[in-house]
Amino acid sequence: MNTPAAELPEGLVEPVEAFMVFIELERGLSRHTVEGYERDLMQCARHAAGRGQTDWSGVAAEDCRDWLGSLTDREYTPASLARKLCALRAFARFLVRERRRGTDFTELLDAPKLMRGLPGTLTPEEVERLLDAPSRFSPQGLRDRAFLELFYSSGLRVSELCNLQLQEIDLEEGYVRVVAGKRAKDRIVPVGSKAAAAIRDYLSSAGRPHFVRAKTGGAVFLSNRGTAISRKTVWHWIRQYAERAGIGKPVKPHLLRHSFATHLLSNGADLRAIQEMLGHANIATTEIYTKVDTERLLDTHARYHPRNRADS
Repeated sequence: MNTPAAELPEGLVEPVEAFMVFIELERGLSRHTVEGYERDLMQCARHAAGRGQTDWSGVAAEDCRDWLGSLTDREYTPASLARKLCALRAFARFLVRERRRGTDFTELLDAPKLMRGLPGTLTPEEVERLLDAPSRFSPQGLRDRAFLELFYSSGLRVSELCNLQLQEIDLEEGYVRVVAGKRAKDRIVPVGSKAAAAIRDYLSSAGRPHFVRAKTGGAVFLSNRGTAISRKTVWHWIRQYAERAGIGKPVKPHLLRHSFATHLLSNGADLRAIQEMLGHANIATTEIYTKVDTERLLDTHARYHPRNRADS
């Protein structure tokens, strides 16, 4: 039952409100984050009230464990449970620091195990059909083809493609320079010959100049309004072209980045080189693609080895 906050004991509501003020004003968390914490903590407060608790000073690890268990029964994902536990841990530390209780009641709680799913990929044949879907004769087609070719050729993130500037492309040398944020370093990523040719076609008089407006900046890929394309636009393009290419599986933008890494690895590329091109800070992040390739090999063996056939 979703009990309104006004009907909950003051001892459960007031500390949460105090914590909200603390994380927004003193820690400077965004309003979006604050609202998420508040939803999670009030959900826990309602559960605690249902177990007879009237104040956070009496809430125990068992109350919280029962709450998380009830959410598991309601099919919350491990990621959602981990987020809720994160909010609860931060709140518990706040209560101890403010001397509202003597101990941290979340210390004995185990975090839900996050099973990291393998990234989906397109087959090389599906990629070919997708890249061939845009028109070769319209400004929009030249732009979209160049975007998709570069996406698959270099494995950039969607945000990196949307923000890519003209001065960051060197087609003569065959690379793009990805300008990273404050905490990461810039990186150089190769551009394949087909992607370079598609970009040249787009930058010619028949392509990008068609989208330039008075206030257009230096973004490579422009919308019909002359501004840099948005992530939402990219989602629309890729879904549209996947349908046109007759690809049955759901195709999201990140699928091309995953396909870039998986296909490189399948053809013998060094994992460290793939890590550098993808911009992963940790090699463990890149290693997930080795699992994708292993699954592909196992599937191929199961399907085609003669001793695996039913009539063997």
